Amino acid sequence: MTAGGYFGRALVVDIGDRGATSAALELDDAVLRAYLGGVGLGTWLMHRLAPPRVDPLAPEAPLAFVFSPLVGTPLTTSAKFAVVAKSPLTGLLTDALASSRFAIAGKLTGHDAIVVRGRAAQLSVLLVDGDGARLEPAPELAGVSAAQAESAVRGRFGRGWQTAAIGPAGERQVRYATVSHDGRHAGRGGLGAVLGAKNVKAVLVRSATRVDIADQAAVLAAAKDLRARSFGPATAKYRELGTLANLLAFNAVSTLPTRNFTAATFDGAPRLAAEELHELRGVARNSCASCSIGCEHIYSRKGGGTQRMEYENVFALGPLCGVSDPDDVFAASARCDELGLDTISAGGTIAWAMECAERGLIDAPWLRFGDGAALLRALDLIGAREGLGELLAQGSRRAAEVVGHDSIAFAPQVKGLELPGYEPRTLQAMALGLAVNARGADHNRSGAYEADLSGEHDRLNGGAAQVAAAVGTEDRAAVMDSMILCKFLRGVFEDPFTEWAALLRSVTGWDVDAAELRAVAQRIVLAKRVFNQREGATAADDTLPARMLETPLQLGSGRVAALTADRLRAMVAGYYAARGLDDEGRPGQEAEAALLLGG
Repeated sequence: MTAGGYFGRALVVDIGDRGATSAALELDDAVLRAYLGGVGLGTWLMHRLAPPRVDPLAPEAPLAFVFSPLVGTPLTTSAKFAVVAKSPLTGLLTDALASSRFAIAGKLTGHDAIVVRGRAAQLSVLLVDGDGARLEPAPELAGVSAAQAESAVRGRFGRGWQTAAIGPAGERQVRYATVSHDGRHAGRGGLGAVLGAKNVKAVLVRSATRVDIADQAAVLAAAKDLRARSFGPATAKYRELGTLANLLAFNAVSTLPTRNFTAATFDGAPRLAAEELHELRGVARNSCASCSIGCEHIYSRKGGGTQRMEYENVFALGPLCGVSDPDDVFAASARCDELGLDTISAGGTIAWAMECAERGLIDAPWLRFGDGAALLRALDLIGAREGLGELLAQGSRRAAEVVGHDSIAFAPQVKGLELPGYEPRTLQAMALGLAVNARGADHNRSGAYEADLSGEHDRLNGGAAQVAAAVGTEDRAAVMDSMILCKFLRGVFEDPFTEWAALLRSVTGWDVDAAELRAVAQRIVLAKRVFNQREGATAADDTLPARMLETPLQLGSGRVAALTADRLRAMVAGYYAARGLDDEGRPGQEAEAALLLGG
């Protein structure tokens, strides 16, 4: 009997010249209990369905939309889905989360995951409901934004369908293109390019059934309690100012990456800060589906219209590129949404190109730090893959390999994924988290910055405490991303694994406890690592750009922030030991075999 919260099957859809064929892949309770859903289950599916060393943009490369046992329950922030595939940007496993009604409708097609393989003969949309899957040609959607595609297919097929779509960048296989729904994005790693390579403009899902819950009364009681706690102090900053509240705080403690990580403070930060924008331009707050926090803050744009702004897109398109004019940053963020580009990778790649241009390594005299018009021009070229945009569409690591002249030393990436808005030299627990994470430079799968900013450790002197923090936050993220719950809830749980186990018991009926969930977290983290090693990753990839390890930062406090290669290697070795890995970062053969449960 399948546990509550699950259907016990994934729908595997193969598309080709003759349309779509589909088959159910049975998921037994052993697999579901070992990997939960979301990112965890997606990782297991990639082990099972992705051919070794497959080109991420090849027809046979699978892309999975993966749901979780909590989707469809009244638990706040549970309306999330994971998109999982091999990344065309990194060549490794990647996953990205988004919140929307797509998660609920996708789950209620009667599947715990929907996996897409193959390539359509022409640009098409894929529809999945209780009757299975079908492919419909949609050449008229070529070149439109994800939002425009969503509107068009709603008009064509009806309002009962929920849509995940790609923009022009995904169609053109820009390696950091996004998958989007309802203005929100599964952003990192180029999953939009994977869908674009399959000639699929959008995936539409429609509810067709319901899912059983083991203890409805317990779930309702837990939902009421969690909702109340979601209004507490742990989420206050997100409700009041949104994630953009981090900008001035990070600037004050010299951890705001500026001008391609050549500095950690930005003079123009106050112009971009949530405090000023909220006063001058704030027009609304909004929430994701099934969310009581409401972290989304909407601002007015010059000349009309509005734009949702978050810390990461402001950091990447603002300080990282030296741009301080909020109108330019708003416009650049809107352009990324229209094209379907990950703002972090777009900003990081352009910042690298700006430095290359200033050094005379590329012929683009118009591309300079601080020039908002140049930023917008670069985004348009990337979206069209024209001129310099053809190079920059590859991401900073591949572009640096083309340009040469040791420009890889200042390409702001780990494993090919551009760094988020955290300066590693002044946040050394986070430095380790960025270096070892399976997805690459990632603040959502490793929240080790929490320890750095807690005041409990010296954030400029990484050691054993930072190793423990990196392991702990990575484990917690693995469970939250697989259940799935929003990370902004993490502060409301006093005893996370125990409380998460209680939520799972009420939904599934399993007798799961905290110890089991800790083992699940370890399993998911290691399964990601094993997949990457199958695809060619080695211990040498668990590092940071040379700039971070060779160039100290002089801080306003008088201290010097230096992260040496030896210090990082020592922390990585400590991480391997804590994870039970050998010197090459590998689990033993028996442990590796046990991870996959026959997958």
